[in-house]
Amino acid sequence: MRVFFVLFFVLVQNYSMFSQPLPNVEFQTSTGKIVVEIDTIHAPVTAKNFLEHVEKGTFNNAVFYRTVRLDNQPNNEIKIEVIQGGLFADAEIEKHPGIRHETTKETGLKHLDGTISMARNEPGTASTEFFICIGNQPELDFGGKRNSDGQGFAAFGRVIEGMDVVREIQKLPDENQYFKNPVQILSVKRAK
Repeated sequence: MRVFFVLFFVLVQNYSMFSQPLPNVEFQTSTGKIVVEIDTIHAPVTAKNFLEHVEKGTFNNAVFYRTVRLDNQPNNEIKIEVIQGGLFADAEIEKHPGIRHETTKETGLKHLDGTISMARNEPGTASTEFFICIGNQPELDFGGKRNSDGQGFAAFGRVIEGMDVVREIQKLPDENQYFKNPVQILSVKRAK
């Protein structure tokens, strides 16, 4: 009987751990509000890093600075659609250490419409720069061909409110994929 109660207790604890709502983060931008659900269960390393930056205020006064559309990447054989944001200044980005790369093979997450993911150079260099997918982007997953190392990018959440704002931002005028006028991120905070 005692074994039964121990097993029951363990199952209840595990159920309550996984039934907790995922944290939401609200971006207030000069174009409108975007709310993102952060997947702390499937992408714990990446989610923790992102939430720590939110708590520290790292993203206050950050910007969305890059748009990648089908019409502005003529030399790319593998085309994607995203908007990218973060600190934008190399000197500021370098103040923050990179984190372990959580591939989509490891997390089971995919780069679908509205997915938020970490921008990076080499695996293990992601720190503060992130992007949001417009449409499904399988070439950004593990094994995809957008990055030559085949490791893909670390997806860690999804937009649950404000994809209309994301699409509006994507359409803004750019020069070589960089916005002529970056979109100000006025605040980033936990919504719940």
